[in-house]
Amino acid sequence: MTRFDGKVALVTGGRSGIGQAIARRLAAEGARVFTAQRSADDEFGSLTADFSDPTCPDQVVREVISKAARLDVLVNNAGMMQESSVEGMSLDDWQRNLTVNLTAPFLMIRAALPHLRKTRGSIVNTGSIEGLGSNPGHAAYCASKAGLHGLTRAVAVDHGHEGIRCNAVAPGWIDTDLNLEFVDSMPDPDAFRKEIGRIHPVARTGKPEEVAALVAFLAAEESGFITGQIYTVDGGRMAKLSLPQ
Repeated sequence: MTRFDGKVALVTGGRSGIGQAIARRLAAEGARVFTAQRSADDEFGSLTADFSDPTCPDQVVREVISKAARLDVLVNNAGMMQESSVEGMSLDDWQRNLTVNLTAPFLMIRAALPHLRKTRGSIVNTGSIEGLGSNPGHAAYCASKAGLHGLTRAVAVDHGHEGIRCNAVAPGWIDTDLNLEFVDSMPDPDAFRKEIGRIHPVARTGKPEEVAALVAFLAAEESGFITGQIYTVDGGRMAKLSLPQ
């Protein structure tokens, strides 16, 4: 008997990176997993989704219910990041970032609530340490992730009495394919890896599976007294005060 036997989970952005690790962890623990993203996912029940389209979340949830007749776990993981300061960003780009990173999770939660109410289900949102601090040129990303953290608390407060819990994870530097490709594009990748490791008290960057382990715990019944929380998964980076070099 595993934690998610008989349960149905929906992971947005579940075909790669952190989302893929989450989907695999939930499936390994017994869940029937659906992922939703632009491209097909041959590993799990795959739903085509463009989260810049506000009609998409309702359709995704309807498809899951049509195929599985229930929903126990919703993981809002899909997102985007566009580098720009406030001054350099157009209104259209600003709106697109907020639509994908904040409005789409809101719409996913709204569509899922009637079904999660029946199963006393759990929601886990993928926020970011950039909802708590900021890297340069990430204005829209930081704003949207901070908003997602706030939405997490609001849903927890409004729906806890219905048995629905809502938490978020806030990953730091995680070794996704995109981040690894970024490191490899540096003039001296080994030196960059050493430098990025230096800013973490654990002296390394994180793995997608380490985020997935926390998401699985927060989605499971054993965390039944935990809701409205934002869990930083960053190897201690946000806890470490910087020093002059």
